[in-house]
Amino acid sequence: MRLQWLELRDFRCYDHLRWEPDPGLNVLVGDNGAGKTSVLEGVGYLGSLRSFRRVADVALVRAGADAAVVRGEFGDETGTTLVEVELPAAGRRRVQVNGKRPTRLRDVIAKVPIVTFDPDDLELVKGPAGERRRYLDDLAARLWPAAGAEQDEYDRVVRQRNALLRSERDGVPDAELDVWDRQAAAAGARLTIRRLGLADELRPLLAAVYGEVAGPEAAGLAPTYESKSWQTRPADAGAAEEVLLQRLAERRWLDRERRVTTVGPHRDEPGFELGGRDLRAMASQGEQRTAALALRLAAFDLVRQRAGTAPMLILDDVFSELDGARAAAVVARLPAGQVFASTARLDDVPAAGRRWDVGGGALS
Repeated sequence: MRLQWLELRDFRCYDHLRWEPDPGLNVLVGDNGAGKTSVLEGVGYLGSLRSFRRVADVALVRAGADAAVVRGEFGDETGTTLVEVELPAAGRRRVQVNGKRPTRLRDVIAKVPIVTFDPDDLELVKGPAGERRRYLDDLAARLWPAAGAEQDEYDRVVRQRNALLRSERDGVPDAELDVWDRQAAAAGARLTIRRLGLADELRPLLAAVYGEVAGPEAAGLAPTYESKSWQTRPADAGAAEEVLLQRLAERRWLDRERRVTTVGPHRDEPGFELGGRDLRAMASQGEQRTAALALRLAAFDLVRQRAGTAPMLILDDVFSELDGARAAAVVARLPAGQVFASTARLDDVPAAGRRWDVGGGALS
């Protein structure tokens, strides 16, 4: 899969931009604030339907404009896919795939496989557990079409259960909570088993990728998963459902007191260890940054293995944070497919590719 062309209208700093990238490595070069990341953000938006800079859609609309438009056509040996998104300054966005509204937005993500690394990915290892839960859930949704539906179902049930807990000052009848507990346990069990299985698949990839980038003498990187729902890992969805149902019953008093669901996969804590040490608390800044990059590269490898073809890879300002040896190691494992990289200094990217100078609202 590769991006054949991209069009931005009133998107970030761009009045109008049409770009036809190279099918291989594309290196966007420009000063800070020139608009490099905005171009990559447009590419990434078409593959995830959200900004990798973790901002609301309204922030993507150029100042003074009524709406932003991002369009792109992707192609592989099976054909082409046109994705078009209009982002109004007020109101709901409009998404079309090949001229039609998709039945489910997660189908768009499955059609356009993109893996992105940006400087804020350091939050994957330093930030709250929600960042790591989202990493696993986003990757699962890209790998398995059913995973996105499972996540949506669990989120819906927890929202409804929380709304019920907040609805009555004098308490919620047990019979009503019993109904939502059964639904939360069933949906939460599927989500839990999916995450655990994904962590298992990532384990050898993370160890291999981190070793390639950090060096063979580096400590091993491995995923961890802690949950208040269970002490011993459940063997399957049936066992997970039984445990979750029991924990929801045990903590019902606390849920009533706090008026929120306090147990379930939305409270689980995925993490990572480096040589047996907690990566978040005991690793250096350099180790954390390399681990964050390894997380994205391992995700890329897993998507490639599952799909049988390389997804597109976005590396936003990655090389400036790496020393020469690690930058060379990243370049050595760049895929044969389409890659987008941004940098303020071309010398920071030790690879031959198509150079694009960015500035003045244009690429040349």
